[in-house]
Amino acid sequence: MRKTTTIPADGAHRVGHIPAQPGPREASLNADTDAETDTDPDMDPDTPGVIAGAGPVTRPGERPTVRLRDDDATPDEPPRYAPEWLQLREPADAAARAVDLLDPLRIRLANLPGRSGGLAVHDLGCGTGSMGRWLAPRLDGAQHWILHDRDPYLLHFAAVGSPRAAADGSRVTVETRRGDVARLTPDALVGASLVTASALLDVLTREEIETLAAACAGAGCPALLTLSVAGRVDLTPHDPLDEEIAAAFNEHQRRGGLLGPDAVTVACEAFAAHGATVKVHPSPWRLGPDEAALTEQWLRGWVGAAVEQRPELAARAEKYLAARLAACAAGELRVTVHHNDLLALARPTGGA
Repeated sequence: MRKTTTIPADGAHRVGHIPAQPGPREASLNADTDAETDTDPDMDPDTPGVIAGAGPVTRPGERPTVRLRDDDATPDEPPRYAPEWLQLREPADAAARAVDLLDPLRIRLANLPGRSGGLAVHDLGCGTGSMGRWLAPRLDGAQHWILHDRDPYLLHFAAVGSPRAAADGSRVTVETRRGDVARLTPDALVGASLVTASALLDVLTREEIETLAAACAGAGCPALLTLSVAGRVDLTPHDPLDEEIAAAFNEHQRRGGLLGPDAVTVACEAFAAHGATVKVHPSPWRLGPDEAALTEQWLRGWVGAAVEQRPELAARAEKYLAARLAACAAGELRVTVHHNDLLALARPTGGA
């Protein structure tokens, strides 16, 4: 059965104050979904020093995705992405997202049928809720956010860390749901004003993206889908192994039918096939000395995935990673990780 919790957004629990484990007040909000604490769920035991979710390093056979939990999944399955990793990347995500897509989105939202009742925003694969913290204060009017994730532990953090006010001071409330993004239907989005997600498209299959596009078209709601990897990374200073590591990483991203750097192209085609107007804008991470902690974790995950894909790189990659980490620690490394944001403006269907 789907678990749903509705609470007012609590502005006192802002990003930067997310504890590593839920405290007594937070635990009481969702007591039946507390994470196991006998082992540390925030570190990947197979890759020392890498925060779980910091890049695509996974256990053998594990799918590197933020796929939402099925109803019949093991209830005590540990979080795939640690809150610490999501918190670490949140400032870079916020700085990267394409603000140029917000004006056409605001225009569409202002003209949606039924807008007088406020916005209903579905955030897919919400993690700890960073998309809501970024977007809700940039939109006018009352908003009710429906946060979807497969992990109740992350849903807990998203709920207590949600913003409480829109750009014009209107109230923002939040509801959490567990479900499977691949099973989205127009009925699941009845009444939706907007569907949004961050760093999700590239860990979906073609079928899942087509399902998402069909659901948004059926509901007549726009979709703002941010921070999909573009398959390009620029490092300064340059190293001859950069391109080989990047190519192996991109191959890893496409494992098991996932789209990786092809996701935005596939999504554009899928939404356009349903009559949506699609806009794409670059949203790169630009990492320098001030983002050294994030760069370190990203490097470990990036190189680790490349070696997992091409084991013959291991010896050279070990030296490469050590040199890159030393440069990062010395404040001498600059990294641009290219992403794309996509806005799909579906044809309105006539209201909720």
